[in-house]
Amino acid sequence: MKAQELHNMTDVELSKKLSELKSELFNLRFRLASGQLENPVSIRTCKKDIARVNTEIRARELKA
Repeated sequence: MKAQELHNMTDVELSKKLSELKSELFNLRFRLASGQLENPVSIRTCKKDIARVNTEIRARELKA
């Protein structure tokens, strides 16, 4: 996910995306623990996407 995509999203869309990413991270961690995760790098990617969304939300809070 690119930062430019996040700039074009509304606040509601950002909140929805954040909850989707958090549930995805939970599922990835669960699959890692059970030994079914094929690509462990996907956990790092998901964490970075969550950080990007949180950064955009915080930037909007400070701007307002």
